[in-house]
Parts: sequence; structure tokens; C-alpha cells
Amino acid sequence: MRWLIVVTVLASTTFTFLYGGFKLVSEVEVGVKGDGWIKLPEPRKRGEISVEEAIEKRRSIRDYLDKPIKIEHLSQILWAAQGITDPIRKFRSAPSAGATYPLEIYVVVGEVESLNPGVYHYNPYNHSLRLIKEGDYRYQLYKACVDQEWVLKAPASIVITAVYERTTSRYGERGIRYVHMEAGHVGQNIYLQATALGMGTVAVGAFYDEKVEEILNAKGRALYVFPLGYR
Repeated sequence: MRWLIVVTVLASTTFTFLYGGFKLVSEVEVGVKGDGWIKLPEPRKRGEISVEEAIEKRRSIRDYLDKPIKIEHLSQILWAAQGITDPIRKFRSAPSAGATYPLEIYVVVGEVESLNPGVYHYNPYNHSLRLIKEGDYRYQLYKACVDQEWVLKAPASIVITAVYERTTSRYGERGIRYVHMEAGHVGQNIYLQATALGMGTVAVGAFYDEKVEEILNAKGRALYVFPLGYR
């Protein structure tokens, strides 16, 4: 495999080196690995506003600017939702009962910089996306979400699904409750990170489960839809 790395010298001259499997063009540009995973920009660990400010400003936002989402902002929100925060033990950004991690994260992309429209699946272990279905599926998701227009107008939507067996195999029927609690933790992370980035979202729970799952070619059952856009 080959790596494509671009180094900028004196902010004007660019040199290209080849070595390995995916390209790193800049901190805000994505690269495609040989196995089909699209490497996302590294998340930032220090933001512009405090946690307290984000909590105070958090609102459910249903109107978005007609503006593509920056790839680094989508990357940041995905990391906040389920990203790895302990590289050794592989703990994630949201708590999970017994670290069973039953949730899967999908993105229905319409207008995101550096990404073609399509349905993508997020891999937290290498902070990457994989294209599941090519094309703009926002209209289909909007219809599956009983015609909630913010789903149609958002540049992208995050969809959370659950593979219940990962948790119920350890905790039995009680694990169902734990899965739903975890989805709430992830949802709040999405809200707060979006707020910190000057973006908005709203938690959507009214939809036809099977239709959403069909759009995603999903693992597990659909739990949540979060349209995303700038406020």
C-alpha cells in the first residue's frame, strides 16, 4: 500500500510524498484507505467555548443555513458521539454499560465538504467513514421521518441504531434499558458539540423504524435521527 502525504512549506509550496495506504492532504481533508474507509480529520480536544456555555446555549434547532457542513465539523461531532477517548482500553466518548457499546452511527450526507452524497457508517476505532450507499437519501429519510422538513433541509443527518444483543447478552432484559440510556448520552454529546461549533440539531424519534433501517442497510434497530446544520 502507499501513503500520500502533502507537506506545505512557507504556506505556498506543496511537496507530495508517497508511502502507504491513505492520503493526508491537510488537517481538514479526508483520505481514502485501500479498504474503503475514509479517514476523517483528527478531532480537536480544545474548543472555542466552555462546557457550561454549550449547556446554556443548547437548544433544539430545526432551521439551518443553506451551507455545506465542513468535514472537520462532522468529524468532531462523530468523535463526540462515539469516538475513542482512551486508546489503550478503547473507551468511547459516551458511557456504556459494561463497555458493551451496542450503538452504531450512520450519516446520511447531502452536502458535506469533501464527501459525496451518500449513506456512511462511522468506525470509531480508526475515526473513519465507509460509504454504504451512494446518492442523496435525504428525501427518503424525510419521508421515513413522517415528513419532518428539517430532516429534508439539513445538509446531513446522523442516525443512531442499536444492536441490543451486545448488551442484553450480558445483562439480560435489563440491558434494553441500558441501551436506551446510552443513546441518550450520545444524543446529548451530539447536541453539545454541535452547539460549540455554531451548529444546530434536534432529536427526532418519530419515524418508521423499518424504513430508516432500509435506507441505512443498518446493523440493529433505528433509535434516533439528528439532522445537522449551521444556525
